[in-house]
Amino acid sequence: MELNTRGRYAVMAMADLAKHGNGGSVPLSAIAQRQHISLDYLEQLFLKLRRAGLVESVRGRHGGYKLGRSPGEIFVAEVMTAVEEGTRMTRCFGDQSAGCLGESRCLTHDLWTALGEQIESFLGGISLKDVIEGLPGSTRVAGVAQRAPSVMPSVATLEGPTQ
Repeated sequence: MELNTRGRYAVMAMADLAKHGNGGSVPLSAIAQRQHISLDYLEQLFLKLRRAGLVESVRGRHGGYKLGRSPGEIFVAEVMTAVEEGTRMTRCFGDQSAGCLGESRCLTHDLWTALGEQIESFLGGISLKDVIEGLPGSTRVAGVAQRAPSVMPSVATLEGPTQ
């Protein structure tokens, strides 16, 4: 899956806002500087995030943006949906009954559809609070990896016995 900058940057900016907002507002220029994201691009993203109710704009001297809900109540999948970033893994567009190859589905269609559903489920269970506390990489992903059996042979198996 290739995630474009729109989804990545929106999640990065929202995590920054969750970390540095402390319930108050943060100017987009500060987020842009910390995350190395164009201010113009952030303005476009935050317009969509505001329309989705994920952030609120604050006017005035100490203006900027603040989260629309607590970091534990905003999920990565919501952020990506708000900026129109999907997790579609197949090359099918629109009406799925039309198929990937014109009239029929490709052989791997169900595989990629299932993977997309797993990604959506995973991102739907990760909140901004989880992201800023570092839980996705260390706890949840590791737990998934422990349950899934490895299908890759070990390096020792590939290289043969050592002397």
